[in-house]
Amino acid sequence: MQAYDALPQELRMWLASACLPWSPGSARRIWDRAGGTRNPRAAVSRLNAIERAMMGRDDAIWKPNA
Repeated sequence: MQAYDALPQELRMWLASACLPWSPGSARRIWDRAGGTRNPRAAVSRLNAIERAMMGRDDAIWKPNA
């Protein structure tokens, strides 16, 4: 819980509404690489893009063969 509490507010807000379960550490690494401190919007966009890609990959795995 300490790792979550130490995250920037914008990142905590994003995690609270994320569709997938994210660890604070992995979300923070993406946030930092995307320049979240300087540009939170860009970092949130990057997190959204990664989450969409992960959900698409999961969909392809779990989708029944048609």
